Amino acid sequence: MLRGGKKSYFAAAVCVITLTSMVTISYLRLQRLSHLPKIIQEGSRCRGRITNSTITALKDNRTFIISPYFDGRESKVTRVIGIVHHEDVKQLYCWFCCQPNKIYVSRAKIDVHSDRFEFPYGATDIVCLEPQNCDPTHVSIHQSPHGNIEQLPRFEIKNRKAETFSLDFTVCISAMFGNYNNVLQFIQSVEMYKILGVQKVVIYKNNCSRLMEKVLKFYVEEGTVEVIPWPIDSHLRVSSDWRFMHDGTHIGYYGQITALNDCIYRNMQRSKFVVLSDADEIILPLKHPDWKTMMSSLQKQNPRTGVFLFENHIFPKTVSTHVFNISSWNAVPGVNILQHVHREPDRKDVINPKKMIIDPRKVVQTSVHSVLRAYGKSVDVPMDIALIYHCRVPLQGKLPRESLIRDTALWRYNSSLIMNVNKVLNQTVL
Repeated sequence: MLRGGKKSYFAAAVCVITLTSMVTISYLRLQRLSHLPKIIQEGSRCRGRITNSTITALKDNRTFIISPYFDGRESKVTRVIGIVHHEDVKQLYCWFCCQPNKIYVSRAKIDVHSDRFEFPYGATDIVCLEPQNCDPTHVSIHQSPHGNIEQLPRFEIKNRKAETFSLDFTVCISAMFGNYNNVLQFIQSVEMYKILGVQKVVIYKNNCSRLMEKVLKFYVEEGTVEVIPWPIDSHLRVSSDWRFMHDGTHIGYYGQITALNDCIYRNMQRSKFVVLSDADEIILPLKHPDWKTMMSSLQKQNPRTGVFLFENHIFPKTVSTHVFNISSWNAVPGVNILQHVHREPDRKDVINPKKMIIDPRKVVQTSVHSVLRAYGKSVDVPMDIALIYHCRVPLQGKLPRESLIRDTALWRYNSSLIMNVNKVLNQTVL
């Protein structure tokens, strides 16, 4: 009796497990089918207005579209970089135009990035499977699978065509804001980037001073700088802090994480490497003359690596040297980095934040100091290979000068840097 009871119990358990598995598989299949594109309108033409704004608010005013990108690395999807309210936005649909006169609708996967830092709004991937036998050039995003496509804004899907890399290095600088006027340091940073091998600097500009506008105009005409308008404070209450302070703001640090992700996808097809940095930071090679030779060496030592992380080190602008006190530069607002060659020592139990040089084709999502999702490995680059020269207000302001470390690695580039900065100043400021 006992043995028979055990057999009956075992059979019942197997039956329950099998039934549960079948239900789960059916549910997952239905979930998968619910995301597949479906024709909802035939004979309709895609006449909705094409928007070229960097940030576009949908009617719910809880969803903001930056730009869609084709992503064929795993499956054929349109990945829309956006910003959403992490609780209020539950359902979105991609409306694809396919000729002749067919409109497909695909339910979106809404993937709010994990590094939201408790703000109600966060960087988000709105991901939709694309229709088969169709390479859509534009997409609309809507809260419903039903409606009139002519009333929806349309966005161009970028990265549709594969391109050969025209650039080795692109620097992404997110969120220039606060009437930015650190003109001298900005010019020095851009000229250092160029010396180190950068061909393009992409800047997400919220606002800056008139003088800075003049400098940006010069670099845009030169072909070095690409300015992306970033009017995020027209849509959301922004914080200049990266953490949520429970002060009624919506998103941290002027939405810099969203801007960085957009910059990666924007340059995925045209740049071999993308550098995620700030305007007051320079990844300074210590064993190589420039980034190209440094990255070639690092890639050989670290195959299948897509993310290279460099330690940030503070060179306080409050501690200076009289060397390179160039009189003509004194009239220019901003910091002269050549006069700041003392760095703060490492602190026990405090990890130095990192910035990155990445292979954009191997990154899916990034935060500021690390990637969130990637196909390749991440590697910490030793400090004897390179460090981030970061000239700013001190973090250890009470340290006496003798406790700082004199580090003149930047001076290796002084001749070229001074000559190049003078050329720019003579054409813009002086």
